[in-house]
Amino acid sequence: MAKLTFTGGIHPYDGKDLSKDKPMKAVLPKGDLVYPMSQHIGAPAVPIVQKGDRVLTGQKIAEAGGFVSAPIYATVSGTVKAIEPRRIVTGDSVMSIVVENDGLYEEVEYGPVKPLEELTKEEIIGLVKEAGVVGMGGAGFPTHVKLSPKEPEKIEYVIANCAECEPYLTSDYRRMVEEPEKLVDGLKIILRLFDNAKGILAVEDNKPDCIQILKKLTANEPDITVKALQTKYPQGSERQLIYAATGRAINSSMLPADAGCIVDNVDTVVAIQQAVREGKPLMHRIVTVTGDAINDPRNFIVRIGTNYHELVEEAGGFKSDPVKIVSGGPMMGFALFGLDVPTTKTSSALLCMTKDEVAEYEPGPCIKCGKCSEVCPGRVLPNKLAVFAEHGDDEQFLKYNGMECCECGCCSFICPAKRPLTQMIKSMRKIQLAKRKK
Repeated sequence: MAKLTFTGGIHPYDGKDLSKDKPMKAVLPKGDLVYPMSQHIGAPAVPIVQKGDRVLTGQKIAEAGGFVSAPIYATVSGTVKAIEPRRIVTGDSVMSIVVENDGLYEEVEYGPVKPLEELTKEEIIGLVKEAGVVGMGGAGFPTHVKLSPKEPEKIEYVIANCAECEPYLTSDYRRMVEEPEKLVDGLKIILRLFDNAKGILAVEDNKPDCIQILKKLTANEPDITVKALQTKYPQGSERQLIYAATGRAINSSMLPADAGCIVDNVDTVVAIQQAVREGKPLMHRIVTVTGDAINDPRNFIVRIGTNYHELVEEAGGFKSDPVKIVSGGPMMGFALFGLDVPTTKTSSALLCMTKDEVAEYEPGPCIKCGKCSEVCPGRVLPNKLAVFAEHGDDEQFLKYNGMECCECGCCSFICPAKRPLTQMIKSMRKIQLAKRKK
């Protein structure tokens, strides 16, 4: 049987063996917690506490700044120390609430939640919205917006993105191994919102144990299918995942809903489950701390707002000084200038490496080998687009479908001349998106 996949893609070293076989470990933060108001796509959250206020774990400290926004909750008890700009992983300075942790972890009492069978669709979406759930795979799109398409009756597939194709990351894997019931239950909750939809658990075939576990749990669920996808990067990218799982294609001007699909990653689906079943806000996420510079690579259950320094300490510290530190994976993550930044709702991993192979590359001229086009999942011409970007040629960049690039990094990875193709194209795409907003 043909494997479910897409055209293009690459097979980089996955590095998952460093952390995948160790159980998740909960981390109790020791220092201050920092909560940036922009942890999602859309309007920043608005603080509803003041300096000097005492807060409890699970207390709302910032409310959504609009429909496309999300509230933020304290993840420890303590005192609001400051409301001021703080650095985040991208290097930007973002208005943040700083809470001095009192070490007591006193928690609010959560209100009673009605059984799922008694909840209306509007109430389910309302619980997800109030919990501050956003896409935790990296994009950070407010989940209640995604669950509210204009024509819900046209949604035919709800896909749980269990691919985890980014090298080194194993947080979704550990969640599927240790808490698969929450994932399946979360998918069932989402399916209640769409009368004509079937559920798909889309898992790369390098996780046969997860496939077996999920198939066993869904054996009596006629509306849910487990699909094994070919292991290939970027299999977990939304466009590629939808095509592999359903055969439907979308482009940069479309939303998954336009193809009758809703896609959420593993941690997001579990956060939906906790919001609806327990009435609890989004306060934790799983973070993979890994790389050959880390003493004890593993996955941590992290309270949002925890400093990255503390995660390195929990992982046994550095066994040798890292040359490069990345927030996220090696293909699509952000290189960090330092560890004094907070984890947020979209923090998937901290990768610490003893070598920076990219920095050692000496880019040469394009040899017109065509390898970048062969591996491009967006089916564009990266070598041409990079030249247009380099020369600021907007017209040709758009003519050659530069906006269809998904910034996956496959072209830069495969290029024998070591040209930074993705970086050049990404910069031009940002310029074009900014022009569209004007």
